[in-house]
Amino acid sequence: MVTIRMLDEQQVLAALPDLCEVLADCVEGGASVGFMSPFTPGDGEPYWRGVAAAVGRREVLLFVAEVDGRVSGTVQIGFALKPNQPHRADLMKLLVHRRARGLGLSKLLMQAAEAETAKHGRSLLVLDTATGELAEQIYEKLGWTRSGVIPDYALFPDGRYCDTTFFWKRVG
Repeated sequence: MVTIRMLDEQQVLAALPDLCEVLADCVEGGASVGFMSPFTPGDGEPYWRGVAAAVGRREVLLFVAEVDGRVSGTVQIGFALKPNQPHRADLMKLLVHRRARGLGLSKLLMQAAEAETAKHGRSLLVLDTATGELAEQIYEKLGWTRSGVIPDYALFPDGRYCDTTFFWKRVG
């Protein structure tokens, strides 16, 4: 059974072990999500504690996909904090553990995040992803518009350069 839910700060902290495992699995699986290999679940704890604090400050919304009660995927919405961007938010860190891929979790997480973003009065979402990777295809299938590619924008966890594709989508 799959459940999608948005977590508050205390729920994020309670889910730390699962969130850390999902992040470590994605990094060790080669996802360019801001971290370098080797990466263990324990390495993710400071990151997730920071996310929990941002959730508590209402700067970030965090959604999880649970499969049989275990967090197996996650995505975040980061609200633009500049006064000239009250209509915009960033979709960040769509992560699905390799054990749960193929279950439609990305689509369910994205749908929940987009709907909640609109409820918070934001009408434009933006994101970036590694060019040529599976996530790029997922965003296209879900109606996101490609705006361009920047070469060598980031690194893959193994240190290779990674081109990055930027997308946007109107919501609400």
